Amino acid sequence: MTTAAPVTPASPMTPASATATIHRWTPVSRTASGALAALLLALAFAPFVFAPEATAKLTTLFVLVIVAAMWNALAGYAGLVSVGQQGFIGLGAYGVFLFVDRGVSPFLAVVLAALLAGAVAVPTSLLAFRLTGGQFAIGMWAIAEFFRLVVVNTPSLGGGSGRSLTDLSATDPAVRQAQVYWLALALMSVLLLAVFLLLRSRLGASLEAIRDDPVGAASVGVRVTSAKRLVFVLAAVGGAAAGGLTLASTLRVQPDSIFGVQWSAYMIFMVVIGGLGTFEGPIIGAIVFFLVQDWFGDTGGTWYLIGLGTLAIGMTLWMPHGLWGTVARRRDLELLPVGYRVKAPVVRPR
Repeated sequence: MTTAAPVTPASPMTPASATATIHRWTPVSRTASGALAALLLALAFAPFVFAPEATAKLTTLFVLVIVAAMWNALAGYAGLVSVGQQGFIGLGAYGVFLFVDRGVSPFLAVVLAALLAGAVAVPTSLLAFRLTGGQFAIGMWAIAEFFRLVVVNTPSLGGGSGRSLTDLSATDPAVRQAQVYWLALALMSVLLLAVFLLLRSRLGASLEAIRDDPVGAASVGVRVTSAKRLVFVLAAVGGAAAGGLTLASTLRVQPDSIFGVQWSAYMIFMVVIGGLGTFEGPIIGAIVFFLVQDWFGDTGGTWYLIGLGTLAIGMTLWMPHGLWGTVARRRDLELLPVGYRVKAPVVRPR
């Protein structure tokens, strides 16, 4: 004998056709993406409108955006907190000389030096990935110092006194600055797009799983080491591009400055201020840092550094998610979405 299961009448407030939907884009994010594309297009005409001094400052901003976005991809998404990314920045700058000495155009040399640094990052990762947590962070600092010592002890690279990029010194300063500006804008756009597409891919979800629990991610089939290595190489390429652009803009580098740990301090500051683990945060943090540096950088070294430290401490205590991270959480807002959003069904009474 079978007993029929009780039938629960459907509620008039929950129609059977109501289902949740999953999507990436919202009207706000579509508008923001279009505005960003229009802004990048407009920036391409800046050398025709502004003086070389203005385009030089914008070039500096683009370099800051690059290094902040690369460090955020490394630490904010892959969980690889490094204080040695200045090693790749220095390799990018000095790598330009290796190609220029062989007759390559300085601007093409910047791109090739960035790719060379990415190739160097592959064997470097074999050593660095043997370390975890704080050991990895300090280990990367030691690796950066190793790169610096190699440069210092190479006479063709100028040794400890540095070297000038004489191939560009004969070019008209206004023309040279415009060319460097366009290269910086192009590299920044390409690298940001690469990070954006990476985070939106299946690998992007894997990286967040690795950041939260590497062992758990590996247990469900994520190739942890390969995923981390890909981001590590991308961050190296971006850092080296920033180093090459710095050389092309200033025409001279010295090992102690281009390999200086202040680069890592700047990266961490910008990402903390903007919002760790968000795509928009490092860009906003770079803009804030650029404005602070432009307005107060000449007021005195000690007080300037004290001000930066105080601002970073205050942000960490009262806005631990950063400027953009806080806004995004409170407003449920994403301008450039890298993840999915779940839209609850709209339930109407019958």
